[in-house]
Amino acid sequence: MSHRIRLANESDAAPLHSLLQKAYAPLLEHNIHFTITRASVEDVREVIRSETTYVLETDAGLTATLTTRFQWTPAKNHLAPWPFVHWFAVAEHAKGQGYGREIIRYVEETFLRDTLKSPAVYLATAIEHPWLTSLYQRRGYEPFHTATNPLGVELVYLRKILDQHAFDVQENKPAVRSLNELRALA
Repeated sequence: MSHRIRLANESDAAPLHSLLQKAYAPLLEHNIHFTITRASVEDVREVIRSETTYVLETDAGLTATLTTRFQWTPAKNHLAPWPFVHWFAVAEHAKGQGYGREIIRYVEETFLRDTLKSPAVYLATAIEHPWLTSLYQRRGYEPFHTATNPLGVELVYLRKILDQHAFDVQENKPAVRSLNELRALA
């Protein structure tokens, strides 16, 4: 089956909403609630407008997706200085075929590390999720924070270092420069 990874556009909002709703519906049985479980097609359209959403498309249509939110995204709570990935989903008919792994690898390596030069990426999942935390840990993510989302779900935040040298430089650099430092650069 042929496939391609591309940026989502506003015309993808309805099929993307459907894919996300179907993928996240089983979590409700575990009393795990994420904002996507209550999102409308218009909410998805707004995320496509304001964030970077990739889709993996096959002959069967939208098959997998992953969205990246950046620190400059308005009205969002940013826990770390790296891009935040969320709304990861794979269509039921395509599970186990490697499409999820492929879209994650594309976003992490091609888009974030190689194109944007991001030193790291982070995500969040429900602590009570039966398998996602261990899946992300197998993919190189490490827990670094816990919190509770607005829907009352306890979350674990995990980060993955994409470029160790750039990460070390960022970690050792002051977050805010003094006026004297800025004047010296001018």
